Amino acid sequence: MSNQQAVMSGGRANLVLATLFLGMFVLGTAELLVVGVLNVIAADLQVSIPAAGASVTGYALGLAIGGPLLAALTIRLDKRLVLAGALLLFILANLVTVLTASYGLFLTARVGTGAFQGLFIAAAFGVGISVVPPERMGRAISVVVSGVTVSAALGVPLGTLAGQLLGWRGSFVAIVVVSVVALIATLAVVPSVPSSGGGAGSQAKYAFAPRVLAVLVLHVLVFAAIYTALTYIVPFLETVTGVSGPWISVFLLAYGVATAVGSMSGGRFADRSAARTLIVGSIGVTAALAVLHLMGAVALLAAVAVLAMGLFGMGMAPSLQYRVVSLAGPGGALAQSLPASAVNVGIAFGSFAGGVAIERSTASSVVLPGLVIAVIAVAVAWATRNLTPPVVEADSAQPSLTDDMQV
Repeated sequence: MSNQQAVMSGGRANLVLATLFLGMFVLGTAELLVVGVLNVIAADLQVSIPAAGASVTGYALGLAIGGPLLAALTIRLDKRLVLAGALLLFILANLVTVLTASYGLFLTARVGTGAFQGLFIAAAFGVGISVVPPERMGRAISVVVSGVTVSAALGVPLGTLAGQLLGWRGSFVAIVVVSVVALIATLAVVPSVPSSGGGAGSQAKYAFAPRVLAVLVLHVLVFAAIYTALTYIVPFLETVTGVSGPWISVFLLAYGVATAVGSMSGGRFADRSAARTLIVGSIGVTAALAVLHLMGAVALLAAVAVLAMGLFGMGMAPSLQYRVVSLAGPGGALAQSLPASAVNVGIAFGSFAGGVAIERSTASSVVLPGLVIAVIAVAVAWATRNLTPPVVEADSAQPSLTDDMQV
């Protein structure tokens, strides 16, 4: 990969990153689009809303489990080929979603779509860091991550609007169309990126080393803390903050914009010191949840807390990815798929913890479990700050991974 870096101009590298951003944007939109048209899907497929909602869980499981498995199976292939293949399979799975009248086939297609997204994510990070110099690795990661955060802030609302105007199937047709554009752009712009390192077996001992698992635990904790509160933020705002109607949408839009800004700017901090960024970010998330818990009844302070939660939370995302790939050393190609899985585990656990809290008490208590988890995340971020990559002489050509271990 180092040769690729040496010959690729800044303009060409930016074009490749823009193509990866587009792919991540459309895949991220497809992941969350179901939420906005859930009731329409349930009515059309003649199932209950909870049954239709299972497609969200199925997608997440497909991404969390299927993504790493597919990444391991394709680890020796050229990353350009993997990106194109993942997009093609993603398009076909979404066509099944559009054309089927069977709930079982719909759910199966959603699980498959999640797995193909997980494969694309792993390959996209590999391509992104291969086309830039090592000192810009964090910024390349942030561009890829931003595709998902911008989809949450912009793509999902637009997709939901399309679903209301065109029907839920029409919104997924739009996903297919944009995915075809992303596939054509990938084939036209993305260079060949041959596999680096050995097969999945030889990389696994590095990708699943304790130092890597420690940072993956931090992934789980950070996103569990955020989603414990975020999953039930609407009832919290209604009952505690006293806002409703259009103002709820304003709060959610502000959160979406903050996540986009955080992920876009977080790459620069990752390049400077990823380990330090994780400490600062986890403290920021903890402070935001503390304000929301203690002073959430004040609308202005609640708004600031929601903004800070999005800004610090997603501002950590590039550094989290950076640290995992760095600490995996020769196992970086396999490790690239693991952060997305850890994030989804954290989201699932956080949603569960928030659900337990709100079921046993009131909406006002839903932030407290997230705050406790966030405090633990600060301790883990601090404990992992001095972890270093393995010393492997044969890996001296690896482009990435002289992380900022001098903190």
